[in-house]
Amino acid sequence: MAEKQSILGRVAQLTRANINALLDRAEDPEKMLNQLVRDYTSSIAEARDAVAQTIGNLRLAEKDHDADVAEARDWGNKALAASRKADQMRAAGDAAGADKWDSLAKIALTKQITAENEAKAAEPMIASQRQVVEQLKTGLQQMEVKLGELQSKRDQLVARQKTAEAQVKVQGAIRSINVMDPTSELARYEDQVRRVEAQAEGQMELAGSSLESQFAELEASSAQLEAEARLAALKAGGASPALPGSDSQTPAQITDGEVDAAFDQLKAQNQAQADESSY
Repeated sequence: MAEKQSILGRVAQLTRANINALLDRAEDPEKMLNQLVRDYTSSIAEARDAVAQTIGNLRLAEKDHDADVAEARDWGNKALAASRKADQMRAAGDAAGADKWDSLAKIALTKQITAENEAKAAEPMIASQRQVVEQLKTGLQQMEVKLGELQSKRDQLVARQKTAEAQVKVQGAIRSINVMDPTSELARYEDQVRRVEAQAEGQMELAGSSLESQFAELEASSAQLEAEARLAALKAGGASPALPGSDSQTPAQITDGEVDAAFDQLKAQNQAQADESSY
């Protein structure tokens, strides 16, 4: 009886288990839920075996009770038959035979009483076993309902966990896109291109100005060479080379006085310009 009560207590304890409290303590809800499902399934299987064994014991007890009742009935019938036989023989004047059958009737009645007592003694135990079996069946049903709730809860939580993990990945990807904004990268690359273009324009401008200065230097050197050539011609022949478009056969005659007057006039002009700039 104590073993049956312990089985019932175990079933009741399992059915009263708080699933949410167990999940709160779990680091990995999916693993915890899978383990709970396995534990519940194993416990239900063990409880079902225990209930089946208890039901089997109850059915044996009921069969023994029925056998005791049937035996008591059988001995009662035998006692009745022996008593009637004794009455017939006594009516026939056979007192010795009548006493013999009365003795057999008493033995049958004693057997009947014993069988009835055994049947009565087994009735409370049978009633208790029937109650235990009903409680165990109820406990099994509660466990199966709890197992269904647990499986449903597990499926819901696993789906929610998968969805949450996917959302976290998406949000992480969005944050990485915000940090590495492609438009900012394009703007930075565009700024680099503009700088290179500006540098190229500067180099082109610098090359152009250098070319102009080279042409200017070339012209200056050409004028200097012409002046030196004319000076050499003056020293050699006393006359300057012929100017373009002039008649080489009739060179112009310049006197020393005219040269001096021209230099004096140039000096006076330079002095006047210097005086104006000083004011």
